[in-house]
Amino acid sequence: MPQRPATPSNPTAIEASGAFVETVSLKPFQSGTLDGLTFTVKDNIDLGGHKTSFGNPSWRDEHPAAIHNALCVDQLLAAGATCIGKVVADEFTYSLDGESHFFGTPLNAKAPDRIPGGSSSGSASSVACGLADFSIGTDSGGSIRVPASLCGIWGMRPSLHRISEAGVLPFMPSVSTVGAVANDFETLNRVMRVLLRSGIEDTARLERIVMLDDAFHIADESVRDAAKNMIKRMAKRAAITLEHAGFSDVADRDMDLSSCNEDALRNLQTMEFENTVGDWIESYKPKLGSTFSMAYGNVKSFDRTTVMESLDLCERLFRGINRFLKTGTIICFPTTPTVAPPKESLNTMEAVLDFYDRTMAVTSFSGAGRLPEISAPLLSIDGCPVGLSFAAAHYQDEFLLKALRELLHP
Repeated sequence: MPQRPATPSNPTAIEASGAFVETVSLKPFQSGTLDGLTFTVKDNIDLGGHKTSFGNPSWRDEHPAAIHNALCVDQLLAAGATCIGKVVADEFTYSLDGESHFFGTPLNAKAPDRIPGGSSSGSASSVACGLADFSIGTDSGGSIRVPASLCGIWGMRPSLHRISEAGVLPFMPSVSTVGAVANDFETLNRVMRVLLRSGIEDTARLERIVMLDDAFHIADESVRDAAKNMIKRMAKRAAITLEHAGFSDVADRDMDLSSCNEDALRNLQTMEFENTVGDWIESYKPKLGSTFSMAYGNVKSFDRTTVMESLDLCERLFRGINRFLKTGTIICFPTTPTVAPPKESLNTMEAVLDFYDRTMAVTSFSGAGRLPEISAPLLSIDGCPVGLSFAAAHYQDEFLLKALRELLHP
């Protein structure tokens, strides 16, 4: 039976964060490895007895409350964690900036005058504000990794479809996955091992660290320099010689990261969004936010007959990237090419394209490779956080977690 919402222990802090859609108190089913930890849930993931808004009030009002929790929520409750709330998601989770037309902009605790990143904006904010130990969200084009980077917390996008999406609203099925954010690595590690259903510890040794040169070139100079210096120090401590590779070397294709996004993932994501959400929008004519309306205009004008080449290219990129990422290899790059832009600064087409095109070019790498990727809050530019990302081959999630621990504590 669904439990009634609890009175927040710190309602002032919760309100100030702007992260929560509603507070709840879902107690754990039993004791487990997550005993004592609290978590929030992005508002495209079902909680039994509660409505899911998908970042849009019309969607919430036109759909019944969920009967069951999403399976990933039940996994966490069965491991001893307590769910304390549903948190803000960008409209239909189709954004990377975190500025919600209907629910407001959650607070970026470490850079209050800047955007939190999206679409898992409330997840990142609730954790960075210290209101939850961790949060679960979803990631297609960077929706966990980007807010983790911009808010200065840990975030992990796992290998595609490692975690059940039962009870998670469909968005872009070929790319989207459930993941998590946390304030520290050990919490993220514990949470992800529950969600991944990890068994025996991975025995592979970290042998290679490769810098993805295209992503460094795309980044602002200050981000690029900070990322290079950090990974050099980490590799030196681990006594591993750094290697360099361009995207064309990794993917075995004569193309760069921008082409990976524009020619492969973007077309696939646009077509799938038409099926998962576009049909409902066309049927119900809901009220839409102004920013989303502009983006949706591009979706409506998309020529679906062009996507077959993109589907084939995605498959070839997946095969090429994972041939390169042999056992024992991790590849690193700045999670986002820039620090968080100031609030309401993405108000011109030039600013929007600069932020989105560069950011999605970088995030497309793990999307195309269906890779596990961890954004580590290891960089700071003029007081603003930026993540340094590490990725490993498809289904090498446990190896990636183990490798990160070795790099942090050689």
